[in-house]
Amino acid sequence: MHPEIISDKPEKCPKCGMDLVLKDAPAKKEDGIKLDDLLKPTNNYVVSQLPVIRLSKENIPTTVEALGVIDYDTRQIGTISSRIAGRIEKLYVRYKFQKVSKGQRILDIYSPELLTAQQNHLFLLKNDRSNSMMINASRQKLLLLGMPASQIQSISRKGKPDLSVPVFSNYSGYIQSAGGMANSSQADDVMQANSVTAELPLKEGMYLQKGENIFTIYNPSRSWALLNIFAEDIALVSKGQSVAVIPQNDPSSRFKGTVDFIEPFFRPGSKTVTARVYFDNSVAKIPIGTQVNAEIASHSKVADWLPKTAIVSLGMDKIVFKKAPGGFTAHKVGTGAIVKDKIEIVSGLEPGDEVAENARYLMDSESFIKVTK
Repeated sequence: MHPEIISDKPEKCPKCGMDLVLKDAPAKKEDGIKLDDLLKPTNNYVVSQLPVIRLSKENIPTTVEALGVIDYDTRQIGTISSRIAGRIEKLYVRYKFQKVSKGQRILDIYSPELLTAQQNHLFLLKNDRSNSMMINASRQKLLLLGMPASQIQSISRKGKPDLSVPVFSNYSGYIQSAGGMANSSQADDVMQANSVTAELPLKEGMYLQKGENIFTIYNPSRSWALLNIFAEDIALVSKGQSVAVIPQNDPSSRFKGTVDFIEPFFRPGSKTVTARVYFDNSVAKIPIGTQVNAEIASHSKVADWLPKTAIVSLGMDKIVFKKAPGGFTAHKVGTGAIVKDKIEIVSGLEPGDEVAENARYLMDSESFIKVTK
């Protein structure tokens, strides 16, 4: 066939005698995808016909789930210190984690300073009984040095000083550290490494300095649950919210409390913020160190939400693929709370904007995404 032969009706070619073939009509121009779209780089424009979705404004009640641990309420820690310098004559507690009660005698101490104060008091009683001001002053000094009032009356009747003075506990609980180790990391390591019946570092015959910490007593009846809140849930947790705490070893011992304090910092090596729930542990007696699950009832909030599948995280930035003529463009958005399969959008989109319902279908693993703001 000779293409230069053109006719407006069916006939044969005058050169070769073959039938002329009908020529097709020109193709229609497509209004959707253009050549310019196909030539754009894949890191800022994607040609696709994926389903799209818009922002939905909803009031979603939220529950934040967290993990935590039961620990001592450090506000209830009691410290017994030496008011005087002296030697331990008798020790009545023998091992760590030994239970003591308020008013219990824990040791006897010999102190030259206290012995001299007793002798001065007895001298005034014997030789200057009418000098009530000096006698009261000497008696007050003995009290300030830690001598019980009953013992002062006893030496006054006997007319003879006592060589040792008892030291009583002002707190109830369990001894966990001794000998000035309360605030050191070494104390924590020793407590974790040693068994419950490990002996105390204090011994009879050892000398104490004035003001030295003798014992630190922890009260397990007043405890707190330390809950780890992940960064995406921080906006949903505030002081005063109701919390259900479920011990992992005994779910039947669950209890309710409130968020009493949220630590305003991230602990070293942690990506969570710690929330404290104070509670009375005298009845439940949940062991210290118990791992717990927590359900924090958060406040409902009306906000703009998208499915989590519509969001792609680039680390510091979050993006969606916004609908554009013939395809999608990567678009940066600001996000807030995450509740189950939805994520709050706080900035970057208007109510009428359409985005890809599943953004991961538009990801190219071999290219970087360039976002538009």
